[in-house]
Amino acid sequence: MERSYIPFTEEMKKDYTILIPNMLPMHFTLISKVFSNYGFKAELLLTQGQHIKDTGLKYCHNDTCYPAILVIGQFIDALQSGKYDPDKVALIMFQTGGGCRASNYINLIRKALVKAGYPNVPVISFSLAGLEKHPGFKLTLGMLHRMMYAIFYADLLMLLRNQCRPYEIKKGDSERLAEYWTNRLADEMTEHSTVAYRKIKQDYVSIINDFNNIPREAVEKPKVGVVGEIFVKYSPLANNNLEDFLVSEGAEVTVPGLLDFMLYSVYNNIIDTKLYGINKFKSIIFRIAFKFLLKKQKDVIEIIKQNSDFEPPTYFEHTIALVKDHIGIGVKMGEGWLLTAEMLELADKGIPNIVCTQPFGCLPNHICGKGMMKPIKEKNPNINIVAIDYDAGATAVNQENRIKLMLANSKLPKEQTV
Repeated sequence: MERSYIPFTEEMKKDYTILIPNMLPMHFTLISKVFSNYGFKAELLLTQGQHIKDTGLKYCHNDTCYPAILVIGQFIDALQSGKYDPDKVALIMFQTGGGCRASNYINLIRKALVKAGYPNVPVISFSLAGLEKHPGFKLTLGMLHRMMYAIFYADLLMLLRNQCRPYEIKKGDSERLAEYWTNRLADEMTEHSTVAYRKIKQDYVSIINDFNNIPREAVEKPKVGVVGEIFVKYSPLANNNLEDFLVSEGAEVTVPGLLDFMLYSVYNNIIDTKLYGINKFKSIIFRIAFKFLLKKQKDVIEIIKQNSDFEPPTYFEHTIALVKDHIGIGVKMGEGWLLTAEMLELADKGIPNIVCTQPFGCLPNHICGKGMMKPIKEKNPNINIVAIDYDAGATAVNQENRIKLMLANSKLPKEQTV
């Protein structure tokens, strides 16, 4: 008999392992440590390979969204590995409460679990929208507070690693330093009972100084930005280790941070009130949250500027301003206006080469990504964009050949006219 919603109970919290699908390794490593700090046993799945895609295809329709196939494949592969007791394990899916993958993955995962013979495995919906109730997994302000700073830390590590990695004299220095700080911050997440913002800002400075001390070559390399659907953009499993490939081809990679997506999600709720006149009380809360996140972003940007020559993130208010003449601010499906904004943001920062990662068949994402390439190029004639489709049946060779062609026509930042 098919089972659907199975709540994660207080009793399960004591001895269940919560499996987390991998999207951003550094970010989710820190987030899993936040879970540990609140009494959960959590484990980040780092498995990769074609067998993950094959497992996903086996337990869901082949027309299913590519990120969903990968998440389902990674979950069921873990359950079938023998490493975990299926009667003592739960799965978690992060949701925004919006359209498409943000709301529908839970049901797809549950159907796949039944088909694979694991109908009793709970699937936790991690959502601020309160899509489901799980008595044993309750989000508290303290938990969300720590997770927020985990994202800030990881965004900074990702940004600095990417800016150092192509130029490092001793190969692997940047990755090793990022791993060192991820482990150190993970320990701090579990050791301290309170989060002191003064200590966090001190960590920012220490991280920047450590990366600043990595010996690097004084050469100029083409800069390539990576944008697209959130899972394919970030996940090495989904994009066939795109960042590693670009670095191996002699490029410096720029990937927008996860904080931008957080700001985008909060800002959309404010815009909904303006457009539709709904959730007026919630809009006040979202405005407060938006100002709070903007302040934290500004702090990081100013600390980077004061302590190094690294290129900081773009102020989100400026990102919003860039997009207003290109696409409606109410467009939210398929990463919505943010996808267009990220391409414009890269061009504005002097990064003319862009890889737009698209899950094959995701029409909203293609509209906001590939569909906006022509108007973006019309206003930025020197921009060099390639849209790459990712699918469970697509080969990495074809994707890499298209990227190589883009790199062959790549421009150094100074070649772009403003």
